[in-house]
Amino acid sequence: MRGVVLIAGVAVLALIGFGAWWMYWPHQMDGASAGGPMVDVVVPDLSAQARRGEAVFNENCATCHGRNAAGSEQGPPLVHRIYEPSHHGDGAFYRAVGLGVRAHHWRFGDMAAVDGVSERDVAHIVRYIRELQRANGIF
Repeated sequence: MRGVVLIAGVAVLALIGFGAWWMYWPHQMDGASAGGPMVDVVVPDLSAQARRGEAVFNENCATCHGRNAAGSEQGPPLVHRIYEPSHHGDGAFYRAVGLGVRAHHWRFGDMAAVDGVSERDVAHIVRYIRELQRANGIF
């Protein structure tokens, strides 16, 4: 009887582990493999600061992170639950721009630091990303 209970317990834990992995591990999404965005992004009416962030983002980040931060074949979407404020706070964006990032959630490789983007620019970019996230149900 103990053996059956032990096996059942291990099976339940394995299912829970698989479910957690499936929910939180970013899987390659169909759009990126077809050359399109990885996620669909609803763009809200943006604040003035977010519009400035959108312009800086488009100039410095969109090549990899895609239009509207929806991801591309070169980089992950930032409008994704992985980047919600409780998991990647605003400081993570400042560090990523200033220092670069070692790949840890995605298989795109490391991100190099982005030269020529000021802290004020990053503040605008973060505002833009957070407004996009909120409009798409990521808090």
